[in-house]
Amino acid sequence: MPADRTEADASPAHPIEATWDDDVRAGDPLQFPDYDPPEIESVVTGRTRHYAFIVGKFDVLGGSMGAAAGERIVRAYGRAAEAGLPFVAFTASGGARMQEGMVALIQMARTSRAAAEHGRRGLLSLAVHRSPTTGGAFASYGSLCDLRAAVDGATIGFAGPRVVEQLTAMPLPPESHTAASAYEHAIVDEIVTPESEAAWIEGALGLRDVPLLADPLLAVVDTAGGAPQPPEDRDTDDAWTEVLRARASGRPSGVQWAASLCSSWTELRGRDPVVRAGLATVGGARVVVVALDRYARTGRPLPSGFRLAQRAIALAGKLRLPLLTLVDTPGADPGPASEADGIAREIANTFAAMAELPTPSVAVCVGEGGSGGALAMANADRLLIQEHAIFSVITPEGAAAIFKRDANLAPAVARHLRLTSRDLLDLGIVDAVVREGPDAMSATIAAALAEAQAGERARRFDAATARWLREG
Repeated sequence: MPADRTEADASPAHPIEATWDDDVRAGDPLQFPDYDPPEIESVVTGRTRHYAFIVGKFDVLGGSMGAAAGERIVRAYGRAAEAGLPFVAFTASGGARMQEGMVALIQMARTSRAAAEHGRRGLLSLAVHRSPTTGGAFASYGSLCDLRAAVDGATIGFAGPRVVEQLTAMPLPPESHTAASAYEHAIVDEIVTPESEAAWIEGALGLRDVPLLADPLLAVVDTAGGAPQPPEDRDTDDAWTEVLRARASGRPSGVQWAASLCSSWTELRGRDPVVRAGLATVGGARVVVVALDRYARTGRPLPSGFRLAQRAIALAGKLRLPLLTLVDTPGADPGPASEADGIAREIANTFAAMAELPTPSVAVCVGEGGSGGALAMANADRLLIQEHAIFSVITPEGAAAIFKRDANLAPAVARHLRLTSRDLLDLGIVDAVVREGPDAMSATIAAALAEAQAGERARRFDAATARWLREG
């Protein structure tokens, strides 16, 4: 059932500076029996100080979208684009207005086109799905917003629950068509309450700091000051020692570094906990961040994790923001379920997305960089590696299993892979080695984000390849 509604549901989350097109009202194209076009339409459009908005009014014919509502929405996106304003859609709708037939249905196409044109200006769009949000509004502009939240307890779905039950003759499970289900399946990025709507919007717009929630390992970032020490019987120059350091329990992974580096974080939700992404603030600048977490599951990204990374990369390009990736994984998940879900295709798509990114990108390997699954997220204009991190074509265990038929011989094989930070710098694979610790990371990343230029990613790898070619 829909969450309880209040008068605040018919207003944006911030004070209104102006409303637009209040005189645009519906006609009666079908001469539909007993249809009385409303004098007050099902959407209000206008602007606040910081953004343009649409507010759906469910109390007007179920919030249905007809010709007048569609026209107001299209004009609002156009006005926002001309003014350079981000857009916030507060949706509440039961779908296309049946009394206006196909004239109503085509508003899905018109509002989708308007949303896309606004996005092509490099402007951010947000959606707050209030209750209920279903039908044409949800399947058009409402789902095209860059970041999406749903009000706790809201009814969310393509077709309304009553329609689904009558058309399918099957009762819906209680979790269906809920904000909680939409969040679980990464259809929305956040669950908000009416009281927290404004804070979520302000965080996404960069108007207030909303930090990434602290992780139990976050304290390690503040206290480590350096890498975990190798066992006393290990040579500190030994490659296997660096492998052990990179994998040491308690060493901060990508998501812990994101929590340390980002003063603000608005989550782009995915279904794979190994890959996190956010619209963030780093050193006072807006950045899109992708951070891996090797402490989640096996630390190996699933296909859905790579799809989330592609969404983040696309958002960085659309908003003309730099991209920062924090890489730490032994490699992509090789299991049968991932194979069936196209893991190789998603790795390839991530390489392509990084290659086509029109804005500067910086990647930092903060632990283990394992094979193509890690490199897809590290194909950046500036590739940095922490002093005691590693990056390799394959894990030492995998190489030992192939070359020696015994994975236990990994320590002896590790040095031949030239996987340490010094090796990678010598080979021309990375641009720089970053000293361990928060201060060094903050300073180096800030400088890299400021200096990186789109396209350097290709030149570095081309140069490293040319260095090791033999012809004739």
